[in-house]
Amino acid sequence: MTTSMSGMILIATLFLFLATGMPIAFALGLAAMGGLFMAMGFEVIGIVAETMFAGIGNLAFVSIPMFVLMGAIVAGSPAGADLYRALDRWLYKVPGGLVLSNIGACAVFSGMTGSSPATCAAIGKLGIPEMMNRGYPASVATGSIAAGGTLGILLPPSVTMIVYGIATETSIGRLFLAGVIPGLMLTAMFMAWALIDARRKGFRFDTSGLVYTLRDKLAVLPRVLPLMLIIVAVLYVLYGGVATPSEAAGAGAMLTLIVVMVVYRLYKLRSFSGIFGSGMRESVMIMMILASAELFAFALSSLYITQSVAEVIAALEVNRWVLMGVINVFLLVAGLFLPPVAVIVMSAPLLYPIVIQAGFDPYWFAVILTVNMEIGLITPPVGLNLFVIKGITPQVPTKEILWGALPYALVMVLAIVIMCVFPQIATFLPDYVMGPAI
Repeated sequence: MTTSMSGMILIATLFLFLATGMPIAFALGLAAMGGLFMAMGFEVIGIVAETMFAGIGNLAFVSIPMFVLMGAIVAGSPAGADLYRALDRWLYKVPGGLVLSNIGACAVFSGMTGSSPATCAAIGKLGIPEMMNRGYPASVATGSIAAGGTLGILLPPSVTMIVYGIATETSIGRLFLAGVIPGLMLTAMFMAWALIDARRKGFRFDTSGLVYTLRDKLAVLPRVLPLMLIIVAVLYVLYGGVATPSEAAGAGAMLTLIVVMVVYRLYKLRSFSGIFGSGMRESVMIMMILASAELFAFALSSLYITQSVAEVIAALEVNRWVLMGVINVFLLVAGLFLPPVAVIVMSAPLLYPIVIQAGFDPYWFAVILTVNMEIGLITPPVGLNLFVIKGITPQVPTKEILWGALPYALVMVLAIVIMCVFPQIATFLPDYVMGPAI
């Protein structure tokens, strides 16, 4: 059987499993086992467990469940609501301040969780009903939260950046820094479109009925600022070389737990059963996807599919920007069907040497890749954030949610174009803080 035929069968099998609604980790694992059986026969039984364990047997992966737990603590406690209220009270006089505060809350919450679904769920439960109560169109309310949630995989601490760093053996601290300015730029672009979208759909920005005194604004800050300081501290020890990502994540999760217990007086164990359960479910899901994606990547390599694709791409005698365009189209299509973690595990080792050979900065490419993955979070057929928003606002038609979110995908495409023209947006901060990459 030819390499191309094997590849087509393997990919078709994966899509067939996904079409049945099978969990992504199981679909990847079963398709990989089928591919390995074609390449090795019954000998595959002896290497499946070893390959999957080797895929996640890296100490740096400990940071993922710790950052997930950190986000679950904030999302499952009143801290998320306080964060939202603080931004709303300080921005309420700004035209469109409510939608701006929601997107801003998504950006800040992302820095606490590194998780897009958690951000959508936590901020959406509060923000979407409030926006609709104040007259915002449903598509504006749901679309802005769906898009704002995608910032969770770009702004540090980002789970996808950790996975990319491990897969390509690049600095996780430098990757986190590379995502800061693009993340802030994308937040500003989301805010600008949200205001334009609301105005063109007939919403009038009127805050005459709202009054928050300075006392109201200051009242919520003592509960929010300690959590913000934890984020700053975690990022400082990472960038300052004081601790590894795993150590920083563990300390951040512990400090977040202590702050929430003290500030909100949550001392009973049953108060945290849901929080730890949520964190465990998401962590296991991510680690299962990582292990299965590693097995799938091994199957692609064993069938010589990965090497063949790399040779074809490398042999393309085209301008390097045309090559980058081809890579982005490939990533966009992959992101429509697979979660960011799975795409990065499978594609980063393949694309990394090609990107380096073409003369692109690997940290800049990590940001481009991540923004590309963000598009997949708000576009069908998978569109994880769309499902989260639909789950918390069942009264809003799916069509409204989809048409509210899709324009933000175009905003992300524009952001990718801007960063291609001005790559310093991604490379300036890591080079300034940590020195030029060797």
